Amino acid sequence: MASTNNDPLDFINNTGGIQPGSQADLVQLLLYEIIRVKELIKYYESIPNGAGQLGASILNELVSEAYNSLVNYDTILMQKYYDLLLNCD
Repeated sequence: MASTNNDPLDFINNTGGIQPGSQADLVQLLLYEIIRVKELIKYYESIPNGAGQLGASILNELVSEAYNSLVNYDTILMQKYYDLLLNCD
């Protein structure tokens, strides 16, 4: 019996992220946005004199709530946090 490598997080390793028109599900999309926003948090935290701390703390709260929606597999909240994270910059 041959084993196929069907890693659900394989899309993270793609340098182009999730391509438009792909068959990515909501979990993958939300995970991708969480990873993207975590990189954005690092940027906000690196702003001198603590000028980005408010933005970083707000984004940290959004990421935390998005993780909770994944853990609880609450698809309504997952969609909500996906939309919120998608618009973070």
